[in-house]
Amino acid sequence: MKKFWLIFAQGVTVSLAILFVLRIFYPELLPVARERVVEVRQVVSQPQPAIQGSYRRAAQVAMPSVVNIFTSKQVTRSIDPRFNDPLFWHFFGEPDDTPQRESSLGSGVIVSPQGLILTNHHVVEAADEIEVALADGRTLPATVVGTDPETDLAVIRVEAKNLPAITFGRSDQLAVGDIVLAIGNPFGVGQTVTQGIVSALGRNHLGINTFENFIQTDAPINPGNSGGALVNLEGHLVGINSAIYSRSGGSMGIGFAIPVSLAQQVMEQIVRQGSVIRGWIGVEAQDITPELAESFRLPEARGALIAGVLRGGPADKAGVRPGDVLVEINGRKVLDSSSMLNLVAALKPNTTATLTVWRNGRELILTATVGRRPKPETMR
Repeated sequence: MKKFWLIFAQGVTVSLAILFVLRIFYPELLPVARERVVEVRQVVSQPQPAIQGSYRRAAQVAMPSVVNIFTSKQVTRSIDPRFNDPLFWHFFGEPDDTPQRESSLGSGVIVSPQGLILTNHHVVEAADEIEVALADGRTLPATVVGTDPETDLAVIRVEAKNLPAITFGRSDQLAVGDIVLAIGNPFGVGQTVTQGIVSALGRNHLGINTFENFIQTDAPINPGNSGGALVNLEGHLVGINSAIYSRSGGSMGIGFAIPVSLAQQVMEQIVRQGSVIRGWIGVEAQDITPELAESFRLPEARGALIAGVLRGGPADKAGVRPGDVLVEINGRKVLDSSSMLNLVAALKPNTTATLTVWRNGRELILTATVGRRPKPETMR
């Protein structure tokens, strides 16, 4: 038995020695345990035209064209006469009436590779200095080409070329429920994209601008977004963000944008002639209510009631009287006073226009020579 265990021990020792030699000098002859590797499916990284549930494509297209605008102006603080007393100054110190600088911020949209930028009038109003921060990090000084306070639009210019100009969309093809993105610089935090839908179209009588035809959206718009872009899912410009309805100063889900169709008309006139020229007939008007329509025996409750006529103005010379109801201009129906204002503004000065008025239960057709709308005396 002892001899058997001796032979077994020698055999095991020789076998281990042989395996050791093979492992060192001929490792390929022996199988080696492989490491465990977890195989996963990895998506191939490649550009995609659209991803369900994502608006990245629209944002990537539009964001390079949206800029941040920083303005400053010099102001002098007025002193209340009640405090203009040396005894008051003795205890509280003399007032500081030295000019000081105020800063504000907003947004804008590059509309031309040659440096033209569309923004709001109130963003650059009375500014002494304007700086534009591009999406690529550059900061450039800007000058005002022209403004239109009555639509709250302005065009500014920077000295640069080959800028990423935005593509204009069709605001007349928007419908309630369409998804839109608002791009701007809210509260100065930097370029930001927010998403919402078109809540309503043709909003007016808001008291924001003289000429109103707003796109209403619930895409969050906050201070600093003014002048920024409202774009569709192709990244095309459909509006210029202009105002919000808010009791707190922040977004409450009701924002207003100027349709790009109106913005383009204003922009082209500013670039071409430095200002916007509009038609004018010299009347004051108010809306027709169902009660007024009944009292005037109108066939339908629409039109603009002429409340006043400027003596010697185009309407006065044409024979328009207070109490007339203006129902058509050049064959186009007048829905209300806002509609009348827009139709008259679209007329070219020194041309003739046909005015259809309702007087004493019947229609009269009058001809007026259109005048040029005076510039507003008070700027916003």
